[in-house]
Amino acid sequence: MKLLYITNRVSGPGGLERVLSIKASYLAEHLGYEVHILTLNQREVNLFYDFSPKIKYHNINTAGNSFKSFPSYVKGLKQVVKDIKPDIISVCDDGLKGFFVPLLIGKPCPMIYERHVSKNVEVKKGKKSISSTIITALKYRLMNFGGKSYNYFVVLTNGNTKEWSLKNLKVIPNPLSFYPEEEQISNLMQKKVLAVGKQSYQKGYDRLLKAWETVAKKHRDWTLDIYGTISKNEGLDNLANQLNISENVNFYEPVKNIAEKYQEASIYVMSSRYEGFGMVLTEAMAYGVPCVSFDCPYGPSDIITDQQNGLLIENGDIDGLSEAIISLIEEENTRVIMGQNARKAIQRYFPEKIAAEWDELFTNLIHSTSK
Repeated sequence: MKLLYITNRVSGPGGLERVLSIKASYLAEHLGYEVHILTLNQREVNLFYDFSPKIKYHNINTAGNSFKSFPSYVKGLKQVVKDIKPDIISVCDDGLKGFFVPLLIGKPCPMIYERHVSKNVEVKKGKKSISSTIITALKYRLMNFGGKSYNYFVVLTNGNTKEWSLKNLKVIPNPLSFYPEEEQISNLMQKKVLAVGKQSYQKGYDRLLKAWETVAKKHRDWTLDIYGTISKNEGLDNLANQLNISENVNFYEPVKNIAEKYQEASIYVMSSRYEGFGMVLTEAMAYGVPCVSFDCPYGPSDIITDQQNGLLIENGDIDGLSEAIISLIEEENTRVIMGQNARKAIQRYFPEKIAAEWDELFTNLIHSTSK
């Protein structure tokens, strides 16, 4: 079966790139798919994540602003699809243009849209103006309109289904990135709390630092390590200085060996305002690390069972977040039990299980449309 993924780029360190590297590689290596990936203006030769050597890459280069480059993008899409003649097309583009690919290229075969982020991604920092509210509402209407043209609209969590008024919805979660051997998991004895993800309004690190102020006062010997693309615009260094916690907080750029950082951590914390899934939670849990997370829309409540394999805190409750972190710092036995439960719980996200769901969807779609 020829499978074409249409996305923006796969060279970076983001969550979508990581998911695609796992999923596309598994389909190519183990299930015999001929996998193609089509990107837009991807000039990087080296990819941050490892993709199967069996995958074939295509790229469309455009120039100028979005309005001027759009016709050449559509022309490039049509040409690549004509050359490949895919059996299935899966669009992994969270931008507005991704919703309209079936209308732009004429839907030459069954098509699936994969939504990797929450609709809340449209919510920006600061007070909303009337014009921005109107634009966002219009955007949502266009998204729903475009989403109807796909055979299936796949979201990552049950919570995400509440965001869309579509009849073609299906839930398939992200696959687990890795599952280490028992002797490789964290011993939960190092005084480190970990967070992973790019510095942005979405990730809510400003909220995490405010919570960490309380933690640091009580446990000065513990450190908070945050890995992810650093943005000076977020002002996190300044905030850490204002809160007098700079000695207990470290900011690092993304690293390929992130698995080692989970292995060194004793607690994982997610402070996001919203999520599409929260793959970092499953990664931490694979290493037996209990997670503390805001119960944001959407993802954490699908992954974490509160008080069993982690702790869910009301979204935005900064005092609650600091109290939860402190409780796991001080209660070693609870930390260990939750970590053990977490490792068992995320076995449902093994790549072979998630790939089997995709394979079933693709196969059924081919059979149903060929009748």
